[in-house]
Amino acid sequence: MATYQGKPVVIKHPAEEIYNKLSDLSSFQEKLESLPAEAREKLGDVHFTADSIVISAPAVGEMVFKLVEKVPFTTLRFAAENSPVPFGITISLKTIDENTTEAGSKIEVEIPAMLRPLIGSKMQEAADKFSEMLSTLFVA
Repeated sequence: MATYQGKPVVIKHPAEEIYNKLSDLSSFQEKLESLPAEAREKLGDVHFTADSIVISAPAVGEMVFKLVEKVPFTTLRFAAENSPVPFGITISLKTIDENTTEAGSKIEVEIPAMLRPLIGSKMQEAADKFSEMLSTLFVA
C-alpha cells in the first residue's frame, strides 16, 4: 500500500467543530456552490452528500469516497466505492489551541511498485489538493 501525505493546513476553527461538520458533509455542497468561480475551479469537480465526497477527474472518472470510520474530534476515514484497487483518504485533526486546528490528509492506495514512479506525483498532488480543499471549505 502506497501512502501519500498531504501538506498540513491550519484552520481557524476548533477541532470539534471541524469534526462535526465533516461528519455530515451535506452542508459543504451549499458552501462550495457559494465560492467564487476561481476558488471552485481550483478545487475541481467535487460535490458532497451527507456521508460521501464525489470527485470527478478526467482520467479516472467519478470517484465516490464514503465515510467509513470516525474517531471523535481527531480522525475521519473515507474509502473509495467501486474502486478497482483499495483506496482511502484519512483526515487527521490536531488541536493547536481552542480555536485553531491543524488538518492533514493521507491517501492510501494499492498500486503496483512498478507504477508508483508514474503515478506517485499525481497521488501526492491529490493529497495536497485535498488538504487545500479542507482549508478552503472552512474559510469564514
